[in-house]
Amino acid sequence: MSFVLGLTGGIASGKSAVSQYFKEKNIPVIDADEIAKEVVKPRTPGLAKIVAHFGSSILTDERALDRKKLGNIIFNDEDKRQQLNDIIHGEIEQRIDKLLNELKSSNHSLIVIDVPLLFEANYESKCDEIMTVFVSQPTQLERLMLRDSLSEKDALTRVNSQMSIIDKALNSDVIIDNEGTIENTKLQVERWLEIFKATSK
Repeated sequence: MSFVLGLTGGIASGKSAVSQYFKEKNIPVIDADEIAKEVVKPRTPGLAKIVAHFGSSILTDERALDRKKLGNIIFNDEDKRQQLNDIIHGEIEQRIDKLLNELKSSNHSLIVIDVPLLFEANYESKCDEIMTVFVSQPTQLERLMLRDSLSEKDALTRVNSQMSIIDKALNSDVIIDNEGTIENTKLQVERWLEIFKATSK
């Protein structure tokens, strides 16, 4: 019987670092961000649907998706962001379910689903527990501005485009505090893994 841990967090919260740590521990991770990139590659039905809806101006000269252009559209318009989610959500979920079933059939004791919009996409039913990587909004803004070279206004727009990280934490079973060092974050994950191993015997 496989245990499925849903991993989520806000933008620039450090969720990817936690996801990477699970991978380093040889725990299978289904990465929704990676799947989202796969389903919009050139010549895929996903990209064709996006172009049909938003127009060819969101493509690069090589006919690939220009993520920056699309991001500028959806992060400043709630309706357009929802339209994009509606277009690709089904394809992403289908791929996640396929990978999840394959991993379950291989009898992995622990499987991690790394989904930034876990609650927004209603993935809770796929998970036995949900872990949120948490930072305060000032830390989130500071890290996002530094990571993506954004102004404070643009960073705040992107943070506010997602469900509040506080609300995510309140709806989670496990909270990983990522305000401090990466070593401290890893230690919290390690403690959770120790408890998981002890209780799953």
